[in-house]
Amino acid sequence: MAERLDVQKTYKLFIGGAFPRSESGRTFALVGTDGSLIANVAQASRKDLRDAVVAARSAQAGWAARTAYNRGQILYRVAEVMEGRRTQFVEELRRCGVEASAARQEVERAIDRWVWYAGWCDKFHHLAGTVNSVAGPYFNFTMPEPTGVVGILTPDAPGLLGLVSRLAPALVSGNTAVVLTGQASPLTAVSMAEVVATSDVPGGVVNILTGETHDLLPWLLGHRDVNAVDLTGASPDLEASVVAEAAENVKRLIRGEPDDQSPYVIADFCEMKTVWHPVGR
Repeated sequence: MAERLDVQKTYKLFIGGAFPRSESGRTFALVGTDGSLIANVAQASRKDLRDAVVAARSAQAGWAARTAYNRGQILYRVAEVMEGRRTQFVEELRRCGVEASAARQEVERAIDRWVWYAGWCDKFHHLAGTVNSVAGPYFNFTMPEPTGVVGILTPDAPGLLGLVSRLAPALVSGNTAVVLTGQASPLTAVSMAEVVATSDVPGGVVNILTGETHDLLPWLLGHRDVNAVDLTGASPDLEASVVAEAAENVKRLIRGEPDDQSPYVIADFCEMKTVWHPVGR
């Protein structure tokens, strides 16, 4: 029998539950630590970014309307599929230069963290919500609501934990996400997209774009249908002129730590709504 040929994988974008090639047709070469070519990966364009925002906006109301318990079930299913792909994630990190034991530890922590955030879906509102004491015959309640469409810039380094640590808490309360991931970590990002696509997550809730993040970030910050942008993965010396794009449309900016794990990270992606109701009515 003739020796079989390897089936080479095509690394595409993830928009609206589908895997399109970049609208521009551009790709970039991902090179291993030994200088060998690992893969050609799709390089997202501004048009791809606009398509991703449209998909995220279309899915947001339906995702937020699900019960918190149901969102928790769906996110837990994502962790189940991640567990089944554990070996694949480890191998992808190793191909990008991460030492084997460190890669295994990172994948395990990423899966555990996803499970942890999934468990907060039907509990977070008890922590963040409250009944306020007011002077007058009224009930006064404060409760968390999703911000809407959230842009997420992941740390530009080989890894899975940084992506999970920012994406999972954004989804807990009902936000949808457009994720920009740089040229250092496209393998795990695309594999994470495949996990989402084969779980119960509705199309458009998560959208992942690979490529030159510094080209797309100003357009994400300036997009008027994006409600918040997580700049945790951005360079500390990000130019003020770039950030100023967000001020033009009063967009929320979030900066956390790449390894944060806290229910208060979920709160960063929420708006707080206060409701007054007369007593006895």
